[in-house]
Amino acid sequence: MSKIIGFNNAIFWTDDTEILYCEFSNTDSNIKLERKNVESYIEAITKLCDGKSMPFIVDLRNTCGTFPIAAAKLLAKSPELVKLRISESYLINTIEIKLLIGMYKKLYDKIIPFGIFKDLSSAKGFCQEAKNNYASNSNML
Repeated sequence: MSKIIGFNNAIFWTDDTEILYCEFSNTDSNIKLERKNVESYIEAITKLCDGKSMPFIVDLRNTCGTFPIAAAKLLAKSPELVKLRISESYLINTIEIKLLIGMYKKLYDKIIPFGIFKDLSSAKGFCQEAKNNYASNSNML
């Protein structure tokens, strides 16, 4: 069963795969990701995950723009998200977004495993592997 929460330029959902999907769509390169939007996104993700850690697929193929340092830090360091993220798979179609993700991960979030992909199938495969590793490590505790 799918659960969906939508915003102006973003949609978040989960389904029976136990993956959190995030799809952003913004064609205005002058738009910056504001802190209040990030807070709303974190609230939606927390609600959709319902306390269960999941891999995230972040679809950035239909977006452009930037995010301020405060927004980047909040995404990376939010205690709610830190507890819920097993891994992150980014779907991209431009070198600019690939560079942006690389800088974000290098500066703000070096811990959560991530992959950058051009197709959904590869991103899902990465998520499944991350879930399997997470389950194996959880069973060892």
